[in-house]
Amino acid sequence: MKKINPLKWDAWTIFVVAIASVISAPVIFILSSIFTNTGEIWSHLASTVLPRYLLNSFILMVGVGCGVSIIGVGTAWLITMCRFPGSRLFEWAMLLPLATPAYILAYTYTELLEYYGPVQTWLREIFGWESVSDYWFPDIRSIGGAIALLTLTLYPYVYLLTRVAFLEQSTCTLEASRSLGANPWKCFFKVALPLARPAIIAGLALALMETLNDFGTVQYFGVDTFTTGIYRTWFGMGERIAAAQLAAVLLLFILWLILLELWSRRQAKYYQTISQQNLQQFQLSGIRKIGAFFGCLLPVFLGFLLPAGLLLQMTIAEGGASFRGRFWDYASHSLTLAGITAILAVAIALIIAYGVRLNPNMGMRLSTRIAAMGYAIPGSVIAVGILIPIGTVDNAIDSFMRSMFGISTGLLLSGTITALIFAYLVRFMAVAFGAVESSLLKIKPNLDDASRILGYNSSKTLIKVHVPMMWGGLLTGAMLTFVDVMKELPATMVIRPFNFDTLAVRVYNLASDERLTEAAGPALAIVLVGIIPVIILSLRIAKSRQY
Repeated sequence: MKKINPLKWDAWTIFVVAIASVISAPVIFILSSIFTNTGEIWSHLASTVLPRYLLNSFILMVGVGCGVSIIGVGTAWLITMCRFPGSRLFEWAMLLPLATPAYILAYTYTELLEYYGPVQTWLREIFGWESVSDYWFPDIRSIGGAIALLTLTLYPYVYLLTRVAFLEQSTCTLEASRSLGANPWKCFFKVALPLARPAIIAGLALALMETLNDFGTVQYFGVDTFTTGIYRTWFGMGERIAAAQLAAVLLLFILWLILLELWSRRQAKYYQTISQQNLQQFQLSGIRKIGAFFGCLLPVFLGFLLPAGLLLQMTIAEGGASFRGRFWDYASHSLTLAGITAILAVAIALIIAYGVRLNPNMGMRLSTRIAAMGYAIPGSVIAVGILIPIGTVDNAIDSFMRSMFGISTGLLLSGTITALIFAYLVRFMAVAFGAVESSLLKIKPNLDDASRILGYNSSKTLIKVHVPMMWGGLLTGAMLTFVDVMKELPATMVIRPFNFDTLAVRVYNLASDERLTEAAGPALAIVLVGIIPVIILSLRIAKSRQY
């Protein structure tokens, strides 16, 4: 038997491993900072604010986890297995809240629900209330408000993956449960839900990671979490190492959640018999039909239609003034960063995916997973992991040039768009890699063999054969990465150069100054750009539909 080399050190392998090492360097640095002695700073944080960060982050995760699971799984089952008015429309409409970042929802709903907002003003006029002492109204700027808004923007992660799982479930299994007397409720709880568990957990994990990554919503609502604590420790206290250690605690917490989920299903198997038979849908009538319709409409209305409408109304009311002045400077900054990152991310993802195709051993696969793990890491953690080592390198170069030539080089990398783009690559490489890898896997290996017979080497095969065939996947990966960069706030807030604000930072600054009307235009622009991946995902769902 031929012995398989666990790691073949050819040019592609070296390149892939080198890329994985560079991209994973910020995460490794954060983890290594745990062993750094910060004196009394860390003990002060641990005795004062750390318990609050832990508690609030945990409450957020529990609340958002329950919310996205109920909405995502419930709507996925209704739309997949039931027929009611608008069910075909909701197939793609349920994804619309993905276009609206949570921090934009926070600013919009604050404008709508605060004391001087239209809702409370209308209530006081109707019931004759004169002050806040005459009535009670829930405070939107609270941890409960943060949970509600994060749930409205993140449930599509669970909905999307759960719906795909329901579509792929064996019809024979579901029909067998019905023949044994299972009603729709028992069919859902006893058969469909357990079989869809891996997809539900995967969507839930994505939603919880985005919850821990959120900065704009929790900061605006005054909820102290790890992301706000990292930012405050870095800029407020000037303690970079302490901020890195806070980031390390958050990172370990995320890794613990991932390992816990893997351990919980270590012996479970979810095999099913593949069936091409059409799914037999339940025909709803009466109150059930009405309940299903409004159950699907409500999260779409609250998560997208209402906030988008309010932003449009505020933009029109101010006569489009927010689109004048420096708006186009901010837009050009966002477009430039997103465009460069998207191109680089797709190019790097293509190299990594093709390297694995050429040499599919354990070492290569491990390197690709390391390179793609940044999506599970909050942007604030990545920012800290990048700025500290880059600052050390800049200072070392400056000291060397001063001692040798009497020239000060200053900061060459820190606070530049180079560092910011690197942070985006670390954060969103998984997005580009997923789209590129799925397209590459659809190309049959015999095409590689035919290309070599015609005299093409590996590089020419990639350029001449594979790239034209997977052009759609490359564009999808670039577009998804582009939109994610446009919406990214935590990493941009920490790393961006001075006087180089993006649309996301501009919206955050205006909202923080209570200038919500002026923030409407930039926020609406981000929402409109965010609709693009929703359309792409909707088309993919339509192609996967089996009925």
